[in-house]
Amino acid sequence: MLGRIFTVGGYTLLSRLTGFARDIMLAAILGAGPVADAFFVALRLPNHFRAIFAEGAFNAAFVPAYAYLHGRSQTSAKLFADRVFTLLFSIQIILLLVAWLFMPQVIAILAPGFSDDPVRGELAISLTRITFPYLLLVTLVTLYGGMLNVMHRFASAAAAPIFLNLSMMATLALAAFFPGAGHAAAWGVLIAGFLEFFLLAGDAARRGVLPKFTSFKLDDDVRAFFRALGPATIGSMGTQVALFADTIIATFLPAGALSALYYADRLNQLPIGVIGIAIGTVLLPEMSRQLRAHDRAGAAASQRRAFDFTLLFSVPFVAAFLTVPDVIMRAMFARGAFSKADAAAAGATLAAYATGLIPFVLIRSAVATFYARKDTATPVKAALTGVAINVVMKLALVGSLAQVGLALATAVGAWVNLLLVIGFAVRAGHLELDRTLLRSSAKFALSGIVLSAALWLAARFATTQFAQMSAFRDEAALLLLIGVGAIVYAGSILLLFGSGWLRSLVRS
Repeated sequence: MLGRIFTVGGYTLLSRLTGFARDIMLAAILGAGPVADAFFVALRLPNHFRAIFAEGAFNAAFVPAYAYLHGRSQTSAKLFADRVFTLLFSIQIILLLVAWLFMPQVIAILAPGFSDDPVRGELAISLTRITFPYLLLVTLVTLYGGMLNVMHRFASAAAAPIFLNLSMMATLALAAFFPGAGHAAAWGVLIAGFLEFFLLAGDAARRGVLPKFTSFKLDDDVRAFFRALGPATIGSMGTQVALFADTIIATFLPAGALSALYYADRLNQLPIGVIGIAIGTVLLPEMSRQLRAHDRAGAAASQRRAFDFTLLFSVPFVAAFLTVPDVIMRAMFARGAFSKADAAAAGATLAAYATGLIPFVLIRSAVATFYARKDTATPVKAALTGVAINVVMKLALVGSLAQVGLALATAVGAWVNLLLVIGFAVRAGHLELDRTLLRSSAKFALSGIVLSAALWLAARFATTQFAQMSAFRDEAALLLLIGVGAIVYAGSILLLFGSGWLRSLVRS
């Protein structure tokens, strides 16, 4: 399990690092003004739909069903995948045509604040028409990735997002050949969709599992898939409704608010993708296989290890994002068209997001116990409750805190969602909150407090020691913080948990 986590996490980390390089280019070229706001709307819309229909709901419903059929009969699994592929492709084509035809109305609904700003509004319509086909391509990528994950082939699906970053950097470098930098970035998104599709389709073809068009038949397996897909879609939609609310509300804020949300979320997504999603991606087929073999103890142990891995790797990000977000933002993005004032706004937004980082990274592992049992309905109750509280808090906080209030509300909603999922799992007997789990959680919290104090002191030291540097002052401060943080955190983990715990975690 650990090897597969590192495979997914390693490629995801490479994707995030190239993503930061891409975002540095975006910040320097687009800055945080009207063009950037319009592009981020164009990027967010297909990504929201992807998260609802592809990575969120689809994986939750498809992977356990395909894993069960693949273990029973590869012929049945192939027929099931062919029928799902045919239906999925047809739905996505219809959605794409409707979106193209009614894009002005879509932007008017989802970015209503642009109605009074014709520059941002027209540009958002134009850019979204370019980026929206990415949804079709990445949905098929998700289907192929789910099939390969069941076969314990994680590398290509984890590596695919790297193409998005490389493609966008290439088109941004050639922005002079496009109508504008926003158009260059949008075409980079679409080109990346094709590159990701060919990568995953090629891997699936080599494994002999590439789906084909077939006549659609609503057999028992497909019916079961739809019964799982419906609640999963509602659950995924709940989270995305909250993010849609961010986009909608932020369009009424001054220019730059959407950009601050974007750059803060990009950093916040680093641990979510590298840790939370990577571990959840490996855990779901693992628990599905164990439960199919009636190994409930093994499934519970896998989930507990997933919790430990998640907290071990995510606590440093929480400490850093809460303690020194301004240093991080200045070092990463404050150059070119992206000013230090823009970095300060994004840093405050990052700190607000960080208050909910623990539930963000844990939720995929927490809901796996339900999805592996083909129960996609129970997590919906938690997700919808969390999103309701989230949206109410956004409306309450945006007036006084602007985009920082939106991020803070998202964090509160994430905590509500996670705590309810854990409560439902305990009540159903899928999870036991024993003394070992509570003790390790307390140790992780203590190590995070120690690390936060060390980072705060190191940041104050860097402010005085690097004050005379005319260039790379923030970059040097960030390197110092990384070094100090690594030493302090490693020492606190060894002191609190012991080397034996680490060895047992690695061997498990």
